[in-house]
Amino acid sequence: MNVFEIIILALYTLILALIFIYAVVQLNLLINYLKERTKQKNIPKLVYDSNTENLPIVTIQLPVYNELYVMERLLDNIANINYPREKLDIQVLDDSTDESIELTATLVAKLKLTGLNIHHICREIRTGFKAGALKEGLETAKGEFIAIFDADFLPQPDWLYQTLPYFSSPNIGLVQTAWGHINRNYSMLTKAQALGLDAHFTIEQVGRNSQGHYMNFNGTAGIWRKECILDAGNWQADTLTEDLDLSYRAQLKNWKFKYLEHVKTPAELPIVMSAAKSQQFRWNKGGAQTFQKTAWRMLNKKGLPFATKIHSLTHLLNSSIFLLILILSVLSIPILYIKNKYGFLKPYFLLMGFFVISTLIFILFYWIAYRREHGRGVKSFATYIGSFLSFFSIAMGFSLYNSIAVLEGHLGKKSDFIRTPKFNASDQTVNLKANKYMKRSIPLHVILEGLLFVYFVFGVVSAFLVGGRFGDFTLLPFHLMLAFGFGFVFFTSVFAKSAR
Repeated sequence: MNVFEIIILALYTLILALIFIYAVVQLNLLINYLKERTKQKNIPKLVYDSNTENLPIVTIQLPVYNELYVMERLLDNIANINYPREKLDIQVLDDSTDESIELTATLVAKLKLTGLNIHHICREIRTGFKAGALKEGLETAKGEFIAIFDADFLPQPDWLYQTLPYFSSPNIGLVQTAWGHINRNYSMLTKAQALGLDAHFTIEQVGRNSQGHYMNFNGTAGIWRKECILDAGNWQADTLTEDLDLSYRAQLKNWKFKYLEHVKTPAELPIVMSAAKSQQFRWNKGGAQTFQKTAWRMLNKKGLPFATKIHSLTHLLNSSIFLLILILSVLSIPILYIKNKYGFLKPYFLLMGFFVISTLIFILFYWIAYRREHGRGVKSFATYIGSFLSFFSIAMGFSLYNSIAVLEGHLGKKSDFIRTPKFNASDQTVNLKANKYMKRSIPLHVILEGLLFVYFVFGVVSAFLVGGRFGDFTLLPFHLMLAFGFGFVFFTSVFAKSAR
């Protein structure tokens, strides 16, 4: 064996081991979740004092930017929030640069006439992106509590009555609710996103919160104690995930968070690849930036349990799993040829079969989240396996773009906050030809995704070229998923003319 082949083997083994460690941490979250679920079979009905004089003032912040297609839906929904008008303070934090700003002004003016205490706030200098808008809005916010909703979220009328009672303890700084999906079944892309997000909003959030580990505000569908935001250092714009950043700074100041799995706030999933990618890029780069900003402080915090530090590290580094997957995937084809070139390596590759446990853990992890939404049973599990395979393939297809995001985050490269365009989509087809927010150009990374599609098609063919007359099909399922995933991401990015 030459030095190059030895390096490939060593790196491949190391990455398999790191992914296994990540899978074990996810398994621990799953165990935590299942334990907590047995405790919460009967969730207590919390009722707020009906005497309006005892109710706190709540500010609802709606940070928006060029949301032409969803502003009317958003404001109509917020206007139906069930809470005393004299105790409600609504801020539309509008950083828009297109004609949506006039539409929003008209809609807000109409709502004001109904007696709703709503303000259309437009900044003269748009610095700090969403974090800057939230921070400036906080300066004039009248509420003791600050609820935040992105433009595509549709909270239920009793949302405040479902969340406010959990602030009865003075050290609770945030109450976060789960996300629902109004267009879950729109397409293969939305189904894949829903499966991944459902796992986060069940197993991960409950698994962390139930054991007192650090969890995160998800940027929307949550309500803060204003004092907590200020004590933690207020909103800061030096990462693309101002929500994750503030979450860790607040918990490092010993504030406690409460996660409500049973309260779902419906929202719209991105229906086009460019929108999904921009969202993924922001989340993954911001996660890496927040790791660089807070990890050392977290590790050195006295009195913080070791288990919480481990879970916090994996939480802040979970976006880096895409980089590991990308490297592992690219190396897998040379590994196939090395395996069949050197017969003495057979025991090594038999031993590497141990790491299939990682895949089994992920299958179980997402199944528990899936059955929460779709039910148990053989038929449900069979449907789930198909959904899991498409989800896992598409996730691997995202690995190149997400790896770029992660590397930029860790290396400190600055970039703008790119909004995720909304299309006012439910489960009905949307014609995107006239949509002004659609991206028309083909970036370099899309071309690279196309090349990776060809590369993994070669990996599929290689199963028949190596191993003698019978071939070697040990990595064929992996390469089939990679070819499908990168092919789906590439062709959907280039050729999608509509939202289906």
